[in-house]
This record gives sequence, C-alpha cells and structure tokens, in this order.
Amino acid sequence: MSAHEAEVQTLAPEMPAMFDGMKLAAVATVLYIIVRCLNLKSPTAPPAINYQDTPLSRFLLKSCPLLTKEYVPPLLWGKSGHLQTALYGKLGRVSSPHPHGHRKFLPMLDGATATFDLFEPLGDHQTGYDVTMVICPGIGNHSEKHYIRTFVDYSQKQGYRCAVLNHLGALPDIELTSPRMFTYGCTWEFSAMVGYIKKAYPHTRLIVVGFSLGGNIVCKFLGENPSNQERVLCCVSVCQGYSALRAQETFLQWDHFRRFYNFLMADNMKKIILSHRKSLFGGNSKMVDLSRLFTATSLMQIDDNIMRKFHGHSSLKEYYEKESCVHYVHNVNVPLLLVNSEDDPLVHQSLLTIPHTLSDKKSNVMFVLTLHGGHLGFFEGAVLFPQPLTWMDKVIVSYANAICQWERNKTPCQSRDSCPEETEEKVFAPAPFSQRKSSNVGISGLGLWSPETCTY
Repeated sequence: MSAHEAEVQTLAPEMPAMFDGMKLAAVATVLYIIVRCLNLKSPTAPPAINYQDTPLSRFLLKSCPLLTKEYVPPLLWGKSGHLQTALYGKLGRVSSPHPHGHRKFLPMLDGATATFDLFEPLGDHQTGYDVTMVICPGIGNHSEKHYIRTFVDYSQKQGYRCAVLNHLGALPDIELTSPRMFTYGCTWEFSAMVGYIKKAYPHTRLIVVGFSLGGNIVCKFLGENPSNQERVLCCVSVCQGYSALRAQETFLQWDHFRRFYNFLMADNMKKIILSHRKSLFGGNSKMVDLSRLFTATSLMQIDDNIMRKFHGHSSLKEYYEKESCVHYVHNVNVPLLLVNSEDDPLVHQSLLTIPHTLSDKKSNVMFVLTLHGGHLGFFEGAVLFPQPLTWMDKVIVSYANAICQWERNKTPCQSRDSCPEETEEKVFAPAPFSQRKSSNVGISGLGLWSPETCTY
C-alpha cells in the first residue's frame, strides 16, 4: 500500500462526520430562521389599554375580561403578524357559517345605488333591548366575506340585528349605477344604511362597528355631524390607520413588507375598478389614463389617478386629508373602542400615536393594543389549528354587551343632561323581541339619500 492510499484510508472515516456537522449546521440555521420569522420567542401578554379612569371604563374592564386577560394566539404561527394577516386574507375564518339575510338597495341622489345586507337576531339580547350592529367592512369587502359572516353569525346568536354595508363596487354581481365607487373615507353609503335602520326600526339602538378602512369610515361618519350619534350606544374600530396622509409614506417602505402588501392591495383595487370600467368611465374615458392604471403598483398611484377624482379633490394630499377620520374622531362623544395590534404589517407604529393621544384627552375613548394579531387576524387556538371565533369577534360582542348593560343600569337622570322632576320621559324603552319587526318602510318612504349631507 502506497503512502497516499494509506493517507486516504486514514481520512475516509472522518468524511461522514464532517458532512453530519454541515447538516446539523444547516438544520440549526433553518430552525433559527423559523424561530425568528414566526416570532416564537415573543411572549404572550394581556393587551395594553390606554384609558381615563371613569366609572364607565372601570365597568367595561370588569365586564369584558378578555380585555385584561392574556391573548394567546396559536403556538406555531400565531405570533407572526404576517401569517395572521395572510390567513385572514386567504381563509377569512375557519368553518365559516352562512347567515341568512336580505339585501337592501338604496338609491342615492347622484345616481349611485347603495346596498347592504340585513340579518335579524336569532334570539333575545341579554338586556332585552332591541340593538342593531351597523357594520362597515374593510377595503373592497362586503357581507359575503368569511370574517364578516362569522362575526354576523356570532352577533345574531347574541341577540343583535346586523346591517352590513357592501362597499360600492365591491360585490362582483352588482353593477354600479353611477360613475362612482367606494373611496377611503366616503360616508354617503354608510349614512344611507344607518338612516334606513333608524326609520325602519324606530325602537332600535345602534352599535357601530368598522373593520380596517371601515373603521375610518365609521369614526368619520360619527364625527362629521353630532346628529349622526343619535341613538348610537357605542362605536368599535378595529385595525384602522387613522390618517391616510401620514400612512402613505409608510406604505412605500419595505420594513414589515408593507411595500409588498401595498402592491397586493393595489392589484385587488385594479381588478375591482376594471370590472366596472364601463360604468365608471363609459364615454368619459378622458377622466382617467387607463394605461397609468394598468402600470400602477401602489394604492397611492391608483388614488391619485382615479379615486380622488370621484369627489373632485384637486390633489392626493387633499383627498387623504379630507377623507381621514383623524380630523373628525375628536368629535365623537359616544363610548369609542379603538383596537390595533403591534405586529400589524399594514399599520405603522407611528400611526398609533393618534389613538393613544385621543384616549389621553377624551374620557369616552379606550385604546386597546395587542402584542399579536396581525391585520384583522386575532386568531386563537392551541398549537396549529385556529378556532372559528377569533379574539376580535368575542371582544367586540363582549364590549357591546357591557355597553348595553351599562345603559340598562343607568338611572333616567344619568341618561339625560338635566332631570327635572316633572318630566316623565323614558330614556330607553325597547320593544319586546316578538314586536321587533321592521316598520316596512320602503325606498319611497325613506326617500333618496343625499350625498350633500356629508362634508368634504
């Protein structure tokens, strides 16, 4: 045996050990990346709550234990805001129910036709009151989305009537009747739906709920005019960004992949716009340069080229300024619950100073910030599979129940600014459940809804 062969034979047994070491290093690297990407080392914790110490806030925290208990997402993936957001976007919810409702059509003065779906309660509310949740979904969403269906089904079973706005142009099988679709902060259709509910159900009180873009719309609606808050018990906004003008720069950044999410949402908006191109543009093709729409890679480009023009805004800055609730929400005086998550990839941390400051200044505002949850995710579950109902679904209903209970416990004097002894006015006299039927007010009885009631 030559010296070279002897050397090779001596080294040969060491080769597998070297390869095993490389495999272990590769596995360790992959595990490290998984742990970092899934944020597995992040602790679970109760939500951080910013509020002023008032009798109402103390009652709410006592009556809504979910607000003070630890929120525990699914162990393997629930601490990743991206996966929570992706699962909401793709799956919506697990085992989504199919609540039965009736679609309503409301003609507007500008020729548009607002639509919403109405779902009657499936039992008595725990307080015996007639309460309607008026719900505004997220961008390009409607009553047929899985997360809306799940929330409506749960609310119905808790004794709530639900009215869900279908954003103008969002339903693929409903044609537009005017050259206009939903925008970031237009409250016209939501106002029409609320007006219908108030007239059709004269004894009902309202719980206002908005998700993401819908949160901006409902807060802006309530703050635009004090009369919009009549018969409103409270408002809940989940995962909104508060100021489109301040958010636009963050949407062009790559941290937390916001630029990528921006591209995906822009692509979805392009599909909605193009599906209604004949109704939107028709013979007025000069209104928009469609080539710029096809090449748009961000919401800002679409907003500047198309969306702002529906209401005659002269610039993108003016559009974002006038359609953001940040300029109206301080006028909301009913109890207001603002919910966001720290790992929401769509809402930059800098935007959360808005609800934090608001809750510092106004005693009716409670700002709840969870450590995990993503954008409209808030899934719960043991290890891998999430539960059908999310933390978000349960918190909204729990908060609404507590507000209704607070209203029921109040004396008549507490419910009015003044309480003269001679008055016999009743503050809240709900109809029995068996009598809670629509007063059958038709479109002719309600009249056309004027967009001029909204200020821009």
